[in-house]
Amino acid sequence: MPTHPFPTLSADEAAALIPDGAFVGFSGFTPAGAAKAVPAALADRARTLRAAGEPYRLRVLTGASTGDDFDETLAEADAIAWRAPYQSSRALRRRVNAGEVEFVDMHLSHVPQMLEFGFFGAMDWAVVEATEVTADGRVYLTTSSGVSPSVLRHAERVLIEVNRHPSKRLWEMHDVAILPPPPYRSPIPIHHPLSKMGVPFAVLDPAKVAGVVETDAPDDVAPFSAPDDVSRDIAGHVIEFLLHELRSGRIPPDFLPLQSGVGNVANAVMAGLGAHPDVPTFTMYTEVFQDALVDLMEAGRLTAASTCALTLSPPQIQRVYDRMDVFAPKIVVRPQELTNNPGVVRRLGVITINTALEADVYGNVNSTHVAGTQMVNGIGGSGDYTRNGYLSFLVTPSLAKGGAISAIVPMVSHVDHNEHSVQILVTEQGLADLRGLGPMARAEAVIENCAHPMYRDTLRDYVRDARQGHIRHDLGGAFSLHRNLIEHGHMLPAGR
Repeated sequence: MPTHPFPTLSADEAAALIPDGAFVGFSGFTPAGAAKAVPAALADRARTLRAAGEPYRLRVLTGASTGDDFDETLAEADAIAWRAPYQSSRALRRRVNAGEVEFVDMHLSHVPQMLEFGFFGAMDWAVVEATEVTADGRVYLTTSSGVSPSVLRHAERVLIEVNRHPSKRLWEMHDVAILPPPPYRSPIPIHHPLSKMGVPFAVLDPAKVAGVVETDAPDDVAPFSAPDDVSRDIAGHVIEFLLHELRSGRIPPDFLPLQSGVGNVANAVMAGLGAHPDVPTFTMYTEVFQDALVDLMEAGRLTAASTCALTLSPPQIQRVYDRMDVFAPKIVVRPQELTNNPGVVRRLGVITINTALEADVYGNVNSTHVAGTQMVNGIGGSGDYTRNGYLSFLVTPSLAKGGAISAIVPMVSHVDHNEHSVQILVTEQGLADLRGLGPMARAEAVIENCAHPMYRDTLRDYVRDARQGHIRHDLGGAFSLHRNLIEHGHMLPAGR
């Protein structure tokens, strides 16, 4: 029996309330905590209406990416007209790159404020997953916080998906607070990853609730692949460097909080750090809590973690549910306005590790666009952390597509993190510490330490022959590797 006083709707009944062209905010930061039943019903509605000759497309906002049963399903039904701030769906990516979906790629920490001040326009509906919603408007979120507190606050009407699958004890991890508008913001009172400043639930005006959809479904989080040799080599370079900084006194003996982006390489780096006997026990101030961290926390290597989402595969999240007495006191789940807040990252001295698509010889990094035009996923939270971290690592394999693509190029085809923000580049080939280096010294460090040997001569020739200046570039040949890729399917020049 329902424990809330609101109408119980089927997913189809809920979807029928949302009209064509509506601006809808959804829960979800990665697949963790994403709405499940209503997005699928909205996709069905779009297909039905389109078959009848009627349009049905929505403006969609979430905290970050979602799972295949959200973005992928809606995109395949052509139900998305506008999307922000991040995505990782194959079907949606195709439509974004074909110009069929207007995609706004932005720093995740900026999303709540943009919504707060109406820069996206008025929000019509919110669809948020919860373990429970009460008569007085308390919404107990599931495995993520993301932008959910903000969309509940600003949407005109709200649908709640009450999911019976997650542990009802997740509220013990949540710390929900919404910052006041400037100029009335005091310093954020987070001085340790386990500091709490808010309440364990989001709030809304109960009069806005149009209904509740009952579900019982796990998050659609795929398990991570086992670390390969490239990932292990990257992790080894990061670990060796951190140990050197620790021994040199540039990292305090009790270490500093770590942040790690989403993905197999990041997961491998964290597993490697936790397994190394010379790395002290550590804490995390991050945006995603991934599979490797469950093992590290159970082993006592990871002692505390602040996160925006429990992005865990089904076996790992079940381990957390089964041992909430162990995990709940050591994990805090916050809205992205707090997890990705530059001031907190700077104050805590977070060591950040994020992934890149490509870097140029001077240290500029492209995290989002292949050959400068084709969106992959988006910048996500990497900019929030990279610019403000105590130490900032950008990591990537040196090659892609069997060697057809070099991750180190003369000039990046799109800039997400410029040379002023990038401190340390890492590939399986090695590590380039760019701190305190001028442009030519940076170029030498990147080419000799990070580029794959098959591309080093080409990159050396580029820097040698480029026009003299503070930064040497040949504007006619800066994108020669990218042109080779587009014209011939391989970045290497003919004859090399």
